[in-house]
Amino acid sequence: MIENNWILCPICRNKTRIKIRGDTVLENFPLYCPKCKQENLIRAYQLNIIVIKEPDAQTQSR
Repeated sequence: MIENNWILCPICRNKTRIKIRGDTVLENFPLYCPKCKQENLIRAYQLNIIVIKEPDAQTQSR
């Protein structure tokens, strides 16, 4: 039997509306939390969730 888990918000640690199975693979998935109303990019592989940190945009100098 394949295990199912809810994805928890990396900010407030509450359940989101997304449920994944043990064989689910996600790349650059925009995870939205209905409680804290934030969106984070995540990567999921074998029920391990990793938050993708993107560098802030910088202004271009000429």
